[in-house]
Amino acid sequence: MSTKKIIITNALLITILIGGFFFLSKLLGLAGNGFLRFFNLVFVLIGIHQAIKTNIYTNKVTAFTTNLGVGIQTSALAVALSIVGVVVYLEVINPDFMQVIQNSFLIAGDLSLPEIVLTLVIEGFASSVIGSFIVMQFYKNHDKEDIS
Repeated sequence: MSTKKIIITNALLITILIGGFFFLSKLLGLAGNGFLRFFNLVFVLIGIHQAIKTNIYTNKVTAFTTNLGVGIQTSALAVALSIVGVVVYLEVINPDFMQVIQNSFLIAGDLSLPEIVLTLVIEGFASSVIGSFIVMQFYKNHDKEDIS
């Protein structure tokens, strides 16, 4: 399986998990609860783990930096796709939700959509790098004998 396919597949998995969780929260009336956003990190870690695991066991790639890169690229693509989803949701589906975001404890203040997007990009990139390093701690000692 190509590395690009692994990255895209798992980025889509993360995006679907985050989007699905958001809509479930919305359905249950919990979309305004900022604490639930921490579950997004769990979904990112799941996707990173799956991408790195697939790259190790399917492609037989054991290099730390290569697999770290796969994790970062996977989560960065998922963050980009999720941000596009947020923008579409705020601009097309429910513009009133902007007020809920502005009142959340994680993004406080009267921020414009570009400022919110920038905040999400910074937050997402940080979670991509940190999440990839966390997952790689589990896989850092894998060598070629473990995956033969």
